[in-house]
Amino acid sequence: YYLAMAEEEKKPEAEEKQVISDSSGGGDGETVHLKIYSPYKMYFDGPAKSVSAESATGPFDILPKHHNFITLLQPCDVVIQTVTGEETIRITGGVMHVKADQIIIFLDV
Repeated sequence: YYLAMAEEEKKPEAEEKQVISDSSGGGDGETVHLKIYSPYKMYFDGPAKSVSAESATGPFDILPKHHNFITLLQPCDVVIQTVTGEETIRITGGVMHVKADQIIIFLDV
């Protein structure tokens, strides 16, 4: 009886795969969560495959798993590659904060 129980304990059980939803970031490795807003209006709030903008040092792109940083944005078109296509938002400047697959762009500050 004890031998049978010891053999059962050695058998690997089927591992359960659990999908964890993380509302703080993209979470899936293929998108980031992007919010673009001003004090009075939300311009974009959703997943993005990439975000292109311009700072004082020139144009740049943000992709999933980008390192954390913060930058001042110059007047430019923010180009968002979404899962369904491309969106462009013209801005006059702002602040971009990138952290843990989450991008926040504050406008009119």
